[in-house]
Amino acid sequence: MSTTTATTAPAIDPARRHTSLYTDLSRRIKAEGLMTRRPGWYAARFGVLTLGFAAATALLLTLGQTWWQLVVAALFGVLFTQAAFLSHDGAHRQIFTSGRKNEWASRTLGNLVVGLSYGWWMRKHSRHHANPNKVGHDEDIRPGALVFTAEHAYARGGLRRWLTARQGWLFWPMTTLEGLNLHVGAVRTVLGRAPVAHRGTEIAMLAVRLVGWPALVLTTLGAGLGAAFLAVELVVFGVYMAGCFAPSHKGMPIVPKDLTLDFLRRQVLTSRNIRGGRAMDWAMGGLNLQVEHHLFPSMPSVALREAVPIVRAYCAKHDVPYTEAGLFESYGIVVRWLNEVGMGHADPFACPFADRYRVG
Repeated sequence: MSTTTATTAPAIDPARRHTSLYTDLSRRIKAEGLMTRRPGWYAARFGVLTLGFAAATALLLTLGQTWWQLVVAALFGVLFTQAAFLSHDGAHRQIFTSGRKNEWASRTLGNLVVGLSYGWWMRKHSRHHANPNKVGHDEDIRPGALVFTAEHAYARGGLRRWLTARQGWLFWPMTTLEGLNLHVGAVRTVLGRAPVAHRGTEIAMLAVRLVGWPALVLTTLGAGLGAAFLAVELVVFGVYMAGCFAPSHKGMPIVPKDLTLDFLRRQVLTSRNIRGGRAMDWAMGGLNLQVEHHLFPSMPSVALREAVPIVRAYCAKHDVPYTEAGLFESYGIVVRWLNEVGMGHADPFACPFADRYRVG
C-alpha cells in the first residue's frame, strides 16, 4: 500500500510577488527592443528644433517694430517648451548610452536654452518619479498656490480659504505665471544652499539665458514692444508646460504617507495617459504616455507608443486599472478635482482595490 505525504507550498511574500510582476513586464519590454537608444531620431529632433530657433531668431531680428512680433514671441514660447521636453529626455538618460553625455545635454538645454536649473529639476523630478502623488514625498503635490489634499485645504482660512475652494477655476489663469515661476525657482536653486553639481556652470548658463535673452529682445524691439514680447513668450511657455504636465497626475489618486505600493501599481495607479496619435506625442513631448514613461523612465520617448498595447494588456491581465482620457477631458477632470479638493470633498485615495494593493 503506497502512501503520499501532503506538503504545503511555502507562502510567497507579497512584496516579492509584486516585484516579480514588474520584472516580467520589464523583461517583455526589453525583449521587444523598446529600451534601445534611438540616436538618429534624437538627432533629427534636435535638428528640427535648431532650425526652428534659427527661423524664429531671424524673424525677431528682421520684422522690425510691428505687433506681429508677438506671434514670434508665441513661437519662442513653443520652442522653449520643446527644448524643455528634450532636456527632460536627457535627464532620464533616454538620448545617449553615456550617462555623462545625457547629463550635459540636459544641463545645457535646460540652463542655457530654457532657463531652468538642471540641479533643481533632477532633485525635484527624481523624488516625483520615486513616489508619484505620495504625500510628504512628491514635491509636485506640496501645498503652495494649490493644495492637493482636503487636510491642507481645511488648514487655510480667510481669503486663502476662499481662493482655495475655487482653485480649479483659477488653475489656468495661474499657469500664465508658471514660466516666470520656473525661472525664479532655477535662480533660487543655484544661488541657494542646497548642493548643486557644477553650480558655477549652471549660474553662468542661466545668466546668459535670463539676462542675455531679455537684453537681446529689448535692444531689438525697444522697451514697450520688447516687454510685451517677453510677456507673451513667458505666458505661452508657462501655459504650454502646465498643459502638458498637469494632466499626467492631477486628478489621480493621492497616496497617503502610510500606504506603501509595489512599483508597478505605484506608477500605474497615479498616472494618466492622454489619447492621441504621433502628433499628440510631438505636441506633449511624450508626456501624454505617462503610464509607460513612469514604468520605464529611460525608454526613448519615441518608443513609448509602441509600449502602450503591451502595458495596457498586461495591466488588464493583472487587474491593475489603466487610465486614459482625451486631452480636453483630462483638463476638465483636473479643474473639477482641484475644486473638490479645495472645498475639502475629495478622498485622498479614491482608488479601487487600494487595500488589495497595499504592500506595507
